[in-house]
Amino acid sequence: MLECAIPEKMRAERTCPVGTPQNFQPPFPGYCARFPEKMDNLVMAIIGAQFSSPSADDGTAIAQVKEFMAKGPEALRPAFWEVVSVTDKKSAFNIGVIAYWSGTEVYKQWTLESEFLKWWESLSAEKDHGWFLEVLSPSLERFETIFSNHSAPEGAANMQEKISGELEEHGYWGSMRDRLAAAQTDQLTGDKWEASAATEGSHNTLGKRVQVQGKKNLCIIRSGQDWSGTLPEERKLYLETMHPVLIEGMNFLRDNGKDVGCYSMNLWDVVDPTTHKADQERTFGLGYFDDLASLEYWSKSHQTHINIFGGFLVYAKKLNFQLSLKLFHEILVLKPEQQSFEYINCHEGTGMLNSLSG
Repeated sequence: MLECAIPEKMRAERTCPVGTPQNFQPPFPGYCARFPEKMDNLVMAIIGAQFSSPSADDGTAIAQVKEFMAKGPEALRPAFWEVVSVTDKKSAFNIGVIAYWSGTEVYKQWTLESEFLKWWESLSAEKDHGWFLEVLSPSLERFETIFSNHSAPEGAANMQEKISGELEEHGYWGSMRDRLAAAQTDQLTGDKWEASAATEGSHNTLGKRVQVQGKKNLCIIRSGQDWSGTLPEERKLYLETMHPVLIEGMNFLRDNGKDVGCYSMNLWDVVDPTTHKADQERTFGLGYFDDLASLEYWSKSHQTHINIFGGFLVYAKKLNFQLSLKLFHEILVLKPEQQSFEYINCHEGTGMLNSLSG
């Protein structure tokens, strides 16, 4: 029997109708995390350094960030973290940690007890490389996650109490919105980038410490792929058919995202935590959209995502829907006060700094 993605305690009388087609049966299974009853929100933080190129990174910056992951009382440390890297559209090399806590108070206490906050505030913008700190703190009704594999938790799901059964709201256009508890009574409309008071041209942010204000209902997606456990035949099929169209879609959003309300997108590698080499056969797109509707528009209407979704269905059918490829995503729709973006000596196209450009 299919389960509702929204936990019982978060269910409300809908004023925004569900979009599930009548008598719909998902073509393949999807699962979500079930978090502890006492957990009301979570924190996802991206903490790292930016260099002019991979060769400019001597490893000391990420070593410093990793050291903080083990500081402070154990109960306050992140519940899960991993090292990630990407070379962005400006050819800058970014390496950092993506980390999760089970609530904002736990995270805030960690920043104090570990002396991370003291260290961060002491950093100078005159360094020969940059630093970035993006802290996202959704309440659980503004967060949803889904997996293709029930035995492989990713990201925030490492804090789950259990995994759900197969979900009802899965595999159709609009299912992402239907899994968000907040969307039962709220359209989650944001301020469109095209209509905002963005400044013409770009800002020079190098050599400066810059904070970016939160946006109304900013929508963030982290969407991952893990082909490390695939058998040779499936790996070959994935690398020849799915991965190229994925890269094409991510590059479109990275380079031309404003056309569809995307402030920023990068396809990150999950890297070896010791060597920092991208040899894990795991990637994820991390994108920032002006609201959920913009993400939905790109997903449903833009050819780059149609190629991804259509290609996946062909891929899955060839394997009779018996996949060892692991897929997941996390969706966060944030109030302004649930967002914190700070950049030190980073180029103007980094993360939400890009939102300052016209």
